[in-house]
Amino acid sequence: MNSILELIDRKYELFRQDVEKYDVELSYIVKHSSFLVLGGAGSIGQAVVKEIFKRNPKKLHVIDISENNMVELVRDIRSSEGYIDGDFETFSLDIGSIEYDLFIDSDGQYDYVLNLSALKHVRSERDPFTLMRMIDVNVRNTDKTISQSIKYGVKKYFCVSTDKATNPINIMGASKRIMEMYLTRKSTQIDTSTARFANVAFSDGSLLHSFNQRIKKQQPIVAPVDIQRYFITPKESGELCLMSCIFGKNRDIFFPKLHEELHLIPFSEIATRLLDRLGFRARVCETEEEARQLIASLPKKGEWPCLFSESDTTGEKYFEEFFTDKEKVDFSLFKNIGVIKNNPNYDERKLTFFDDEIQRMRLNKHWTKKQILELLKKTLPEFSHKDTGKYLEGKM
Repeated sequence: MNSILELIDRKYELFRQDVEKYDVELSYIVKHSSFLVLGGAGSIGQAVVKEIFKRNPKKLHVIDISENNMVELVRDIRSSEGYIDGDFETFSLDIGSIEYDLFIDSDGQYDYVLNLSALKHVRSERDPFTLMRMIDVNVRNTDKTISQSIKYGVKKYFCVSTDKATNPINIMGASKRIMEMYLTRKSTQIDTSTARFANVAFSDGSLLHSFNQRIKKQQPIVAPVDIQRYFITPKESGELCLMSCIFGKNRDIFFPKLHEELHLIPFSEIATRLLDRLGFRARVCETEEEARQLIASLPKKGEWPCLFSESDTTGEKYFEEFFTDKEKVDFSLFKNIGVIKNNPNYDERKLTFFDDEIQRMRLNKHWTKKQILELLKKTLPEFSHKDTGKYLEGKM
C-alpha cells in the first residue's frame, strides 16, 4: 500500500474508479490539447503537471515563481516519465509581472489554463503586507489571467479553490471565496471550473511536511490534538483538478465525496503513526522548552519528544466542509466526486466595490489589517472572522 495512504488511514486511492472510467476520453482530450499551468511547481501544481504530462499533451507550458521548485519538477518528470512528443517548457515568472504579460502576448495560444498559484497559509494573516499579497495572488492575479485567457480565446479556465472557502472564517478562505465570485463574473465570457478539497497530505509547507522536516533536522514535533482534517494525496489533488478542468461544466465546483475512505483524522494521530513507522514512540511533553531539551537524548532511546496541545491561534477552522446548504450539489455524476452546480449569479456592485477599494489602498500605498478585514466582511457577509491575538509565527 502507498505509504502516504497508510499514514492517513486509507486503503485505496480516492478517485481511482472515476479516473479509470474516464481515462480513455481524458487521455484523448489531453493528447490533442495545449495547456498552460500557473503555479505549476507547488505541490498541487506539480501533481497536476504530472497528470497532464503522462497523457502526452500537444503543448504543456508551466509557470512558477520558484526557480528551484521548477528545476526539481523537470528532474522529477524526466526521471519518472521521460519525454513527450509535444512542446514541454517551463518558465520562472511572477504571474503579476510585466514579464509574464509579455510572455502571454508572445504566445497565448492554449486550450486550457489551470491556475494553481495561491497563498494558502493561515499564518499569513498576521500582518497587512502579506495580507495584501494574498489578495494579489488569490484574487487579482486570477482576474488578470482569466481576462488574458478570454483575450486569446482559451477554451477553459480552471482555478483551484479550497474547502476553507465554504463558510470562511479565515482570510485565506475568504480570499478564495471571492476568487470563486470573480470566476462566476467572467463565466459569461469563458467556461470556468474549480475544485474544493481538503489538506494535501505532506504537501510543501503543510504541517505533515513539517513532521518530516523536524525529524530530518532532529527537532521536536508539534501538533494540535483538537483539530481534525480530511486528507488527500498529492496524486489525488492532481487528478481532481484535471477532472474538473476537462469534465466540469461551466461554473462547476468539484469536491471529494465523504465516505469510509475519507474521514477526519487528528494531526497528532498522524504524527504518532509516522514516528511509529520510523521506530520511535511519541513522548508527549508539557512545554516547548522540555521538548527542545529532550531531543538530544530521547531518540537514542527510541522515543521522540512531541508537544501535542489544543489550538488557540487565529484562523483555525475546527471542522471542514465542502459545500453549504445554499448550494446545489449533484452526487450522481461520479463515483467519488461531488459537483456543485452554480448559476451565473453574483453581485456586481460588491465586486466593483472590492476592486475599487483594493486599488485605492494600493495607490495610496497605505492600508491596515483592520481595513482589509472590513472590506472582506462587506464583500462577504457570511465571513465570520475571529482574531485570538495569537498566530502560528509565535509557536514552535
